[in-house]
Amino acid sequence: MVGADFDAERAYDDRFSAREVFRSDRMNVVCGYFEPGQFIPVHAPDSDVAITIRSGTGLVRDGGVDHAVGPGDVVVVAAGTDRGVKADEDTRLEGLLVSAPPPADTEHEPVREGIRRNEFEP
Repeated sequence: MVGADFDAERAYDDRFSAREVFRSDRMNVVCGYFEPGQFIPVHAPDSDVAITIRSGTGLVRDGGVDHAVGPGDVVVVAAGTDRGVKADEDTRLEGLLVSAPPPADTEHEPVREGIRRNEFEP
């Protein structure tokens, strides 16, 4: 069994922090930690993602729709659909992100570029 403790994994940085707790050919599980205003830029990898919010508030982009999220909310975004996660400006955000199958490293280039440019939108 693979287990993780949100408190033990918690880390904050100058950009969102993704702490991978499990990866296989079929699934990737990440604890995500966001300081106020931090984000995962909008991108559209070829994998489904389920995001469960543990604490804080923010938004999850699902295609053209922004969903306000808070503790206990679950948002699922289909593969190939624009998605992004952003913490509100006044609170930290923590969530569990489960992707299936795991996105390829090349699919995260828009994320790296958005972080370099400090842009949530592509």
